[in-house]
Amino acid sequence: MLAIIQDEVRRLKEKYGDARKTQIIAEEGEIGYEDTIEQKDMVITISHAGYIKRQEISAYRSQRRGGKGVIGARTKEEDYIEHLFIANTHAHLLFLTDRGRCYWLKVHEVEQAGRMARGRPLVNHLEGLSRDERVQAVVAVKEFDDQHYLVCATRKGLIKKTVLSAYSHPRKGGINAILLEEGDALIEAIVSDGTQDMILAKKKGLAVRFHESEVRATGRTSYGVKAVTLDEEGDEVVSLVGGRRQATLLTVCENGYGKRSEISEYRLSHRGGKGIITIKTTERNGDVVAVKEVVDGDELMIITRSGQLIRMPVAGISVIGRNTQGVRLVNLAPPEGEAGDDASPAEPDEADQGEEPSH
Repeated sequence: MLAIIQDEVRRLKEKYGDARKTQIIAEEGEIGYEDTIEQKDMVITISHAGYIKRQEISAYRSQRRGGKGVIGARTKEEDYIEHLFIANTHAHLLFLTDRGRCYWLKVHEVEQAGRMARGRPLVNHLEGLSRDERVQAVVAVKEFDDQHYLVCATRKGLIKKTVLSAYSHPRKGGINAILLEEGDALIEAIVSDGTQDMILAKKKGLAVRFHESEVRATGRTSYGVKAVTLDEEGDEVVSLVGGRRQATLLTVCENGYGKRSEISEYRLSHRGGKGIITIKTTERNGDVVAVKEVVDGDELMIITRSGQLIRMPVAGISVIGRNTQGVRLVNLAPPEGEAGDDASPAEPDEADQGEEPSH
C-alpha cells in the first residue's frame, strides 16, 4: 500500500509540481487590545468631586461668542466641572495631585459617556488615589522621552522642570512629581520641548514671561524655584502657559468676560518678577480664573460650575491690548462662575446664528 501511495504522489508531483507561490515568514508581533482602538481626539471632563468621563468632540456644536451653550456634564448641586481638555485615545494621562503625586492612565481606559452623564469616580480608575487627595493638573502625553519636559507651577509662584522620561513608570500607589512647601499646591503642569517662553498669570490680573532656559531641569523629588513674586494679599498663580510668539494669550475672568492679546505685548523678563497687566480685574470682570495660549484656528470651550458648556471659534474673539477689560464670552446666571476652559482644534460644524450680545 505504501508503494502505491508513493507512486501516486510521484505522478501528482510530475503533473502539477511548480515553484511555491507563497512565502512563510516568522510572526513579527501580536495584535494587542490597543491596536483595535481607533485613534481620535476626545473631550475629557473631570468634576470638582472627582468624576471623570470622555466624550467625542462632535457632541458639541460651534456657537458664536456670548451664547448660552449646551449641557456638557450633569453634576450634583454642590459639584462643578474643574478640568476640561482634549486628548487622543492612545495618549497617556498624567494626574498630578495637591500632594505632589503623579498617577498614570490611558485615555481609552476612561469611560465614554453622554453629555448628561456624570462619569465615573476618579478613585475607581486610579488605585492609589486616596479619598482626601485632590487632582490639581492633568497632562496628556503620547510618548515619554528625554527631549521633552514636564513643567509644573505652584500656587505660591514656584516652577519646576523635569525630563518627561522620569514619569514613564508610575507605581500603582503613584510617584513623587514635585515636593511642596507647607501651604502650597500644584496648580498647572505642561509638556515643553525646552525652548519655550513660560508665562505665569496671577489671580489679580498680572502675568510674568521669561524663557524656559532660566529653569534648570531637576529630578522628580525636588522643590521648584521662584517664578513670580506675589506681593498682593490674596493673590496667587492661576495658570502656566508655554508661549509661542505666533500665538495669542486668552484670558478668562470669573464673571464670563475675557480677551485675547498678542504674546509679543508681554515683554520678556526674568523669573521672579512681579509681572505686567494681562487684564483689568474690575468689579465687572472679577478675578482671573484661566489663561490659555490660542491661535485663530482653535476653538474655545468654556464650562461653568453648573456644567453649562459653550464652544466658539477663537477667531471670533477680538485681539486687543493687555491693559483692557475685554468682552463678554459667556452669559452667566448669577452667582455662577467659570470653572475651566480649553482650546481645541477647530471641527467642521454648524454655527449658531443667534443675536450678538450687547456690551
